[in-house]
Amino acid sequence: MKAFVLAEHSDAAQELCAGARTMADEVVLVAIADMEVPAAVADKVLHVALPEGAVVDDAADTVIAAFDAEQPGVVLVEPTRHMKVVAGKVAAHAGASIIPDVIEFDGDVATDMYFGGVGMKKQKATGVAFYGVGAGVFAEAAASGANATEELAWVAPAKAIKLVSSVPVEKSGVDLNKADVVVAAGRGFGAEEDLQMARDLCDKVGGGLGCSRPLTEGVNWLPTEVYVGVSGLMLSPKVYIAAGISGQMQHMVGCNRATTLFAINKDKNAPIFKQCDYGLVGDIKTVLPALVAVL
Repeated sequence: MKAFVLAEHSDAAQELCAGARTMADEVVLVAIADMEVPAAVADKVLHVALPEGAVVDDAADTVIAAFDAEQPGVVLVEPTRHMKVVAGKVAAHAGASIIPDVIEFDGDVATDMYFGGVGMKKQKATGVAFYGVGAGVFAEAAASGANATEELAWVAPAKAIKLVSSVPVEKSGVDLNKADVVVAAGRGFGAEEDLQMARDLCDKVGGGLGCSRPLTEGVNWLPTEVYVGVSGLMLSPKVYIAAGISGQMQHMVGCNRATTLFAINKDKNAPIFKQCDYGLVGDIKTVLPALVAVL
């Protein structure tokens, strides 16, 4: 069997190709635009160059043509916004549906989350199997391959997206998907300058700074790339420190696979205390400086 990998980022391509190797005899990586292809991860790399003015989503028709030519039995997808669009169009073309938010595989049975992470279910794909897979699921697998590269001929979409403008995304400097320790800030931080307390703790524990949704989309204190939750990052670090986070489902689904979860909140009735491994009731303005001082 042949496996297709659709990824936007190099690290995800590495891990998904490793996972694909456990499922198929041949691994084909689709690299769109200027993604840096990791060395020796796939048998074949299909590169899609974007014409000037085109966006990644416009590559769907080109990927569909490659899908028809290669006839894969399984497709692994990095769950980014662009890859979801491309994979969705490919799956619709194939008459298949995508099983999203897969957190575990047992043979051909995938465990995925639904209703924003409220529950989990096990299911088998029918026809060509399309899976949306986040970081960490194939962490123990190893990728391999000759990376024989082929340039794909561009297939123009019938209705191309018109790029009106673009704004560079502010980068945090830390890839939270790869961080062993994550310190996450929530609405308990009353002022933007208070985030320095979380940054100081990050420095002490060697962690990356994440946050709940309101700090990115409500007050714009942090870039959207560090938002943890149902429509953001789905993390599985060794240690997750939630500071000033109440523990609503929409956030917890993004961190509940952490090996050890610590919670700090001044509300002793906060839902997060029923979901963490260790909880500390206290004001973050008192607790965080004290932690930094003793570490």
